[in-house]
Amino acid sequence: MNKFAIFGNPVAHSKSPQMHNAGFKKLNFDGEYVKHLIEDPNTLKNTFLQKRYLGANITVPHKEVAFNEADEVRGIANKIKAVNTYIYENDKIVAYNTDAPGFLKAIESFGVIKNVLLLGAGGTAKAIALALQESNINVTVLNRSEGKLDFFKNEGIKCSTWDSFETCDFDLVVNSTSAGLKDEYLPAPKEILDEVLEKASFAFDCVYGKITPFLALAKDKNCEVKDGEDMLLYQGVLAFEYFTKQKATQEIIETMRKALKE
Repeated sequence: MNKFAIFGNPVAHSKSPQMHNAGFKKLNFDGEYVKHLIEDPNTLKNTFLQKRYLGANITVPHKEVAFNEADEVRGIANKIKAVNTYIYENDKIVAYNTDAPGFLKAIESFGVIKNVLLLGAGGTAKAIALALQESNINVTVLNRSEGKLDFFKNEGIKCSTWDSFETCDFDLVVNSTSAGLKDEYLPAPKEILDEVLEKASFAFDCVYGKITPFLALAKDKNCEVKDGEDMLLYQGVLAFEYFTKQKATQEIIETMRKALKE
């Protein structure tokens, strides 16, 4: 049997196994997908090889380490410098980032978006920021500290810390941080969020399967809200195609979507 996994910390909440296993079953593909907690990021590559996984998805907080550990990186992941998908190919680990196209597909339902405020500056934020930039959508990155903003400055992406932030009108506000995943925290100070969500039309949270404090606040401000389920689905569909080396039909995509909701 072909073995696949999701690597992360935490990983217990992940719905990736049920999504991929449902897809494998529908395709009659001989595969099994499991959760694998990785506490020490430095063990990620060895674990992948020792367990003889043929593919893996990588979630927070290991995407940047996974980029550095890969033998070969393909596509937009080279600019993002963070990966979320490993494939074992010709005795080496080949890495991709499916978060970027997955996010763009997920926000299609909002219609035309021109101006985005992106909260956070980790691996997911890098993927989203570059995906938006490549789609000619204005994006501003807002992060607690200055430390992680150099990446965005080097890519010509507008960015700010909480202290230096000057608000303007954003169509869409996106939370790419893990705030609200295991706690009741907001991803930025409430006074900033109150101001931007008051004028925004849409709010998106990469955390999925729950109404986070961020989405609850956005709903109070009459924003149309969406959690990260579609992003998880579409990045997962792309990873699934890498895993199985087959194109996912609409029937398989809907099977994977249904499994996410179970």
